[in-house]
Amino acid sequence: MLDFYHIDSVLSEEERAVRDSVRRFVDERVLPLIGDAYVQGRFPKELIPEMGELGVFGANLPEKYGCAGLNNVQYGLIMQELERGDSGVRSFASVQGALAMYPIYAFGSEEQKQKYLPKMATGEIIGCFGLTEPDYGSNPSGMITMAKEQPDGSWILNGAKMWITNGSTAHIAVVWAKTNGDPSDKSIRGFVVPTDSKGFTAKDQKGKLSLRASDTSELVFQDVHLPKDAILPSSAGLKSPLMCLTQARYGISWGAMGAAMACFEEASSYAQQRVMFDKPIGGFQIQQVRLADMLTEIVKAQLVCLHLGRLKDAGTMTPQQVSLAKRNNVSMATDIAREARRLLGANGILAEYSAMRHMANLESVYTYEGTHDVHALILGQAITGMNAFK
Repeated sequence: MLDFYHIDSVLSEEERAVRDSVRRFVDERVLPLIGDAYVQGRFPKELIPEMGELGVFGANLPEKYGCAGLNNVQYGLIMQELERGDSGVRSFASVQGALAMYPIYAFGSEEQKQKYLPKMATGEIIGCFGLTEPDYGSNPSGMITMAKEQPDGSWILNGAKMWITNGSTAHIAVVWAKTNGDPSDKSIRGFVVPTDSKGFTAKDQKGKLSLRASDTSELVFQDVHLPKDAILPSSAGLKSPLMCLTQARYGISWGAMGAAMACFEEASSYAQQRVMFDKPIGGFQIQQVRLADMLTEIVKAQLVCLHLGRLKDAGTMTPQQVSLAKRNNVSMATDIAREARRLLGANGILAEYSAMRHMANLESVYTYEGTHDVHALILGQAITGMNAFK
């Protein structure tokens, strides 16, 4: 049913094979444990070596650095299947690949690439991405984290980052900071910061009602001394971290679709089995309309993602196109999760079903990597040529 427009027919054999291998992993390893992990509020770290062996970390980066070297449609399908399991699992892989490995690949020295990327691809080294600050989320250019260069070329880092996925698990953090007292966003540079550095602390974010099966932290830097080769030499200005966010948002567009697919499949199955007033509830008009609306929105999102992936592989994708896909697909998935929860009735609030877990997770996905409204303004600027941010 979820291939209503026969999209499989335009996927290559290799693309289908990658999707199916990750789908099996999710079915066999993620789904049996994710409900309990969510209730317990823990990321299932036991999955990390298996995910590394499966090749999901930095899957679209070159084989030269130990990565899978897949195309971007294959990468998207991986994100789709991981989030079909849980947004926290996809977030882990997305941050590892698009926000930690990608900046090292795009802006790092060859020595940094050789040192970190192969071990990050296997999951031996876990990374996180430090851009958002307690007072600067949608406006990252206002960051106050500062790296000051010393006479010998080393650096001293001070500041804090907030809402950092993988923060307490990571071995390294890719941290973005203003340099040498320059307040302009043009001074922003990236640094690879070992998390065992003196003065570095990661504090778990407590009280989350969303993304509970995910590691979310605040990072604090107090006179963290970094060697001269900690800087990502090709990073320059706010454009560099925004390029990383474009990579992550692309994966999120596919991932949200996976969450929507999980909710639709659960709701469709439940509607055909749950009997009320002497017949399955799927035989009532209101539930059929719900299911029809869900399927329609998923098909539209599938077509958007597939074409966006082809554009990315062709090198013609724009950040604005990614904004449209992220904004549309996450909003769509959030609506579907809510409607699926309602279709399940009282059972929909139980952890043994996935709809409410996905619904709560997607409220975070709706906000992070550029809020729904920020992406609307990005599109508005593309349409009108006028900047509404200032």
